[in-house]
Amino acid sequence: MTAPAIRGRFAPSPTGAMHLGNARTALLAWLDARSAGGAFVLRIEDLDRPRVLPGAEGALCSDLSWLGIDWDEGPDRGGPFAPYKQSERAGQYDAAIDRLLADGSAFLCACSRLDVARAASAPHDFGAGEVDDHGPRYAGTCRGRPPAEVTARAASQGRSPAVRFDGRAAKLDFLDEIHGQVVAGPQGIDDFVLRRSDGAAAYQLAVVVDDAAMGVTRVVRGYDLIGSTPRQIALYGALGLAPPTFAHVALVLSPSGERLAKRTRPASIASLRERGVTAEAVLSALATSAGLAPGPRRSARDLLPAFSLAEIARGAVTLELP
Repeated sequence: MTAPAIRGRFAPSPTGAMHLGNARTALLAWLDARSAGGAFVLRIEDLDRPRVLPGAEGALCSDLSWLGIDWDEGPDRGGPFAPYKQSERAGQYDAAIDRLLADGSAFLCACSRLDVARAASAPHDFGAGEVDDHGPRYAGTCRGRPPAEVTARAASQGRSPAVRFDGRAAKLDFLDEIHGQVVAGPQGIDDFVLRRSDGAAAYQLAVVVDDAAMGVTRVVRGYDLIGSTPRQIALYGALGLAPPTFAHVALVLSPSGERLAKRTRPASIASLRERGVTAEAVLSALATSAGLAPGPRRSARDLLPAFSLAEIARGAVTLELP
């Protein structure tokens, strides 16, 4: 049997300027795909419409091109799996949710965020009160209730019901290409949201549907998303899809060691360009932070011959340019 073609991707959100942390992840994802002779896909994750900034998508593409990171398919050039913007893929998300509802892998939920928080803080015997990396853990209030009853309850509060995945507290270990075997947490997979009450697909559902539809075989992304991986693997299984391999690269911290936020975020690529910093200097800093072997770094392609995902730095890094 012929091995599947290697397909990687970078999927930024156009909610702000690209900074060094974003660029580092993009570079490593690109190197991983290109070093294996694979294709590279650019997808714009713009589901959170209120946060999308005018011109941000074009600026992201410009910054990537300036760094020498190219792509074979994307919103600017199309491809066999278009559209490459999540805001234009609602039909695919709805079809997946309908399938999950039909086979009992998902259920309607009338609970608001406040309801979930209140239930999580109340004394129970079935796991509520626990908080995981995604916030208060859903207590299962609407699980197993008739859809008509849930819909009526949501309507009485002036909204449509959300849709949740029935996680069943499944415990899924997985192999990370950088960190090795990742053991499931003690709480297992929660009943996470697939579609919000406003009708918008949630990130966990959209990213699985898109990566599967676009034939992505390797996902290289930031370590902050490693906790989402069991959820996504469970979704792949429920939809009868084969998951890609995952690799979670180290986060970039501020010089003081803080996790990046607006006040601690490193300089944007655009601001570095405006100050006259060269693409070569940025690439050198990104490569050094990842622990890539020294050598000529005149372009992104100069990094390809010696690249090995297994050898990049695992720990969080600080990254600054003058």
